Amino acid sequence: MTEELIDQSPPHDPDPIQSPNPIQNSNLIIHPRRVPFEHGLLPIQKLVFTDPIQTLAPIKQKLAASATNNRVGSAAISDALSISNDHARLVLETLGSVLHCETDPLVLAKPEEVDSVGADLRDLILFLYIQSYKKLLPRTHKDSASVADVWPSTSAFDGYLSALSPIQLVRSNSRRFMPSPTDEEAHQLSYLQKHIANIVSLLAEPVEGEGDESLVLSMESLEHIGFLVHYGDKGFDVPSLSQASPFFANSDPNMPAVPVPASQVNDWLLKDIASAIESISDRISGKENGASNASDQDAAMANSFGALNKVSSNDRGPCIIEGVSKTSLFKQASDLKGRSVKVANCHDSVIYLLAPLRYATVYGCSDSTIILGATGKAVRVEHCERVHVIVATKRICIANCRECVLFLGVNQRPLIVGDNHKLQVAPYNTFYSHLEEHITEVGIQPTINKWNESLALGAVDPHDSLSHPTGASDKQSEPASCVDPDQFTTFLIPNWFEGEALGSTKDNPFPLPDAYKAVQQTNLKNLEETRQSLRESSLEENRKRELTTAFHMHFKDWLYATGNIRQLYCLQGD
Repeated sequence: MTEELIDQSPPHDPDPIQSPNPIQNSNLIIHPRRVPFEHGLLPIQKLVFTDPIQTLAPIKQKLAASATNNRVGSAAISDALSISNDHARLVLETLGSVLHCETDPLVLAKPEEVDSVGADLRDLILFLYIQSYKKLLPRTHKDSASVADVWPSTSAFDGYLSALSPIQLVRSNSRRFMPSPTDEEAHQLSYLQKHIANIVSLLAEPVEGEGDESLVLSMESLEHIGFLVHYGDKGFDVPSLSQASPFFANSDPNMPAVPVPASQVNDWLLKDIASAIESISDRISGKENGASNASDQDAAMANSFGALNKVSSNDRGPCIIEGVSKTSLFKQASDLKGRSVKVANCHDSVIYLLAPLRYATVYGCSDSTIILGATGKAVRVEHCERVHVIVATKRICIANCRECVLFLGVNQRPLIVGDNHKLQVAPYNTFYSHLEEHITEVGIQPTINKWNESLALGAVDPHDSLSHPTGASDKQSEPASCVDPDQFTTFLIPNWFEGEALGSTKDNPFPLPDAYKAVQQTNLKNLEETRQSLRESSLEENRKRELTTAFHMHFKDWLYATGNIRQLYCLQGD
């Protein structure tokens, strides 16, 4: 089975790692920061405002009154938004995972410091504002007949779910797929185009003595709009919004910059957003007119259903692994280091991504095992069935999944949202030789594992574009149960998967709870006793050979019965 590398990503980095060098270039293009829209939305009804500008203006004033150095902690957030302390903490943790500034105190805070360090008021207001965002609906593949040949049919218990269930939408007879990067970018830009005037006004301040009619924006406040947008050109990202703007680009760093009228900032952003939307429309029109474009998701999907492992990326964008079916795939640090990944629509496969990652999304997969390397920001598992996910990460969100098992080494409480069924969680159960090195690199603390402290939120996602029956938003998501310790096993990753020099990790760095550790020790003891009894057996040589042959045959039968034989063939072939 061959592997095809296709550049499916838009020509910019959806999660830009800022360059240290400023640029002055009239060809700069504005792009949305995808991370807040993909990993920063919380299904908490009290955070979803039908009229954000009218609601957030008084909330901003109330928060500002209790702020210290323009920062607000969880207690003030709980009081201003009338939410629980747990939800206020969740707001801070989620915001910290999607901030654009890696040196912000919230990003650098230790777990015990998060509540007191708090968030910059301007970042918090923008975070609360985008809770009104509605996601782009999953899209139907245009060749649904070929899709039906590859993907399993609708689940047997779909009939028991609400007709408006988001997961049923995704698992309808005409299989639907994660929107393409281009579609998502256009959708996010359209949202910003509609709301940027409100966003600018929330960050602006009135000129002293002139009232609210004369609002101005400081250079510092402008930088906070970088939470939502960034500028770039041909793979280069401007390190700060002020350097891309016509207002502060040539400011003397030794002199305070003069604030600019908010209306001018609004006009500048609107003009550039409109230009970016027009550019995307031209690209889409080019594809529809027959122009060859590697970012066409439907064309790439058709290839993937032709029995190709599809791995697409550009030099700095996310790696998208899509349409892998009935095979095994292995990627290591040299392939993915420091990247974000999306694993989408994979079936009956084993996927190893043993690299330090920033963000990871697992979407629409079924009957697969997915091993993610240390993921320093956030993981999202969505619309999956009968999938095992093994991951070490700071935070994870599970949405609209069924019969999935998650083996977690996670520093923050796992978030369970949407229409889930029969989820199970267990402590982290594997290691690879570079794991501890990767964990340190991305800032995960293996001494903290909240795998069994999940937080279940609403069963209905207020950020989807569907309508829901009255009262549905009050229903809580089905919580996850813990894997029985007697059913817990260690997942072994053979060293011969790793083409690079071996690292120093020799064991699981996340300590196991006593009940799971006792079962593991019992299993190891039983195995050693069996080996010892075989070594000490007084069988004749021909009987020993017969016994060895019987063991080999039973092992071979097990490999075929479980499908693991395919892993050996696929990965040895790599």
